[in-house]
Amino acid sequence: MVKKLNTRNKRNRRANNVIKIAIFVLAIACIILLVVLQSDCAEKEADLVKLNEKISILEGENEEIQRKLNDMDDNDISSYMEQVALEEQGYAYPDERRFYDTSRD
Repeated sequence: MVKKLNTRNKRNRRANNVIKIAIFVLAIACIILLVVLQSDCAEKEADLVKLNEKISILEGENEEIQRKLNDMDDNDISSYMEQVALEEQGYAYPDERRFYDTSRD
């Protein structure tokens, strides 16, 4: 009977040790996950700040273009849009051929 109690005590101790180790590993995993999540949040917040800055810059450019368009008449608007499309956006007429110098670095 004493042997049964000793083996039960040993099993209970082993079970308790396994449970303690499992809790410890789980706590370490939670801490690591928390650190990773904090890092990701900080990175996303920095990205958000950059995007907000870019939005404000683009809104300013849009306001400037809108002011230009409001000051022009219809003929000037179409020639301005054509100029922007050809020079800044890289568009071309359907029958136009463009050659680019690729020898420069």
